[in-house]
Amino acid sequence: MSDVFIHETAEVSKDAVIGDGTKIWNQAQVREGAKIGSNCIISKNVYIDEQVQIGSGVKVQNNVNVYHGVTVEDDVFLGPSMTFTNDMYPRAFNADWKISETLVKMGASVGANATIRCGITIGEYATIGSGSVVTKDVPAHALMVGNPARRIGWVCKCGFRLDESGICENCGERYETLAEKEK
Repeated sequence: MSDVFIHETAEVSKDAVIGDGTKIWNQAQVREGAKIGSNCIISKNVYIDEQVQIGSGVKVQNNVNVYHGVTVEDDVFLGPSMTFTNDMYPRAFNADWKISETLVKMGASVGANATIRCGITIGEYATIGSGSVVTKDVPAHALMVGNPARRIGWVCKCGFRLDESGICENCGERYETLAEKEK
């Protein structure tokens, strides 16, 4: 763990693996068996449960909960106070509960205060709007908002919305297959 910054108030298990260049800030907790890639930012008051897998270049904003069963690929953004779940049938008294795995693919962004139901996949470069409740799989490049979240458009790898022709309003990249899905 060379070139890793861990704030003095953070609680990081000696059994966690933290990649080079990663910064873990105030009151964050990283549990045993968690793996965090290189050049990540784990912000204030973040909880990373046991066995969680987080790729490289991930930004986890304040007050985020990443529970056992969640895998986050490279270059993902997790906005302030968003949360994951990991139990489809939660009961405080259920001693035999089962973890439902969740996957967030490369480059996806999840907005502030969003909730991600367990057992789903969020596709590459998808964007989940703030406050959304995601209850089903999200296609790559989808723009999802609401409760329950529904697709209202498509986004470019750079994060900007695509027009009806599948062209990014920011960088001009064209996504023909996404434009075809609209027809």
